[in-house]
Amino acid sequence: MNAQLRIALADDQAIVRAGLRALLERQGISVALEAQDGAELLDLLDATPVDVVLSDVRMPGVDGIEALRRLRERGDATPVLLLTTFDDSELLLRATEAGAQGFLLKDAAPEDLREAIARVARGETLLQPVSTGPVRARYQYHAADAPRERFSEREVAILRLLAGGYSNKEIARAMFLAEGTVKNYVSAILEKLETRDRTRAVLKAITLRVI
Repeated sequence: MNAQLRIALADDQAIVRAGLRALLERQGISVALEAQDGAELLDLLDATPVDVVLSDVRMPGVDGIEALRRLRERGDATPVLLLTTFDDSELLLRATEAGAQGFLLKDAAPEDLREAIARVARGETLLQPVSTGPVRARYQYHAADAPRERFSEREVAILRLLAGGYSNKEIARAMFLAEGTVKNYVSAILEKLETRDRTRAVLKAITLRVI
């Protein structure tokens, strides 16, 4: 973990913020600012740039997803990792649409949270496995949107790992492939699904029942 990594912490409960701050600082992560809601978070970020924003989803007033949406609207691309106590696929979809890089449940193990912060800071996307029903209900595609080519078993396996937020390097290690080979597979998957990025590819693949 990079000792210089600086994060913004937003949660409406002071005791939760204190606990997270203590946990993160023990792991070498600097908490540059704390906010009790999304509005305060946005104000503080104006003056204090950070590497990652770690925010609760459900807060009174401006919640985490609305704060994220406003952050993106003003051109701020700081990676955002959203935390929630609710295993709710609808929240994950809203967070993804708003531009979140990561989404984790609050009961995640400390080492998982630390790794998630490091990964989104590196520009990766981290989405926990999500129930497929709400995804299909939200994203309806017509027959014309179906992939022009069928997916191989290996491509389906890689798509499932992408859905779990794994990086190319981690997929390569799990499937005993070269990282360059995985990169080529991912490019082919994006082309077949006619999507620009991994997150949209996963959502469309779920909708089309590829995974």
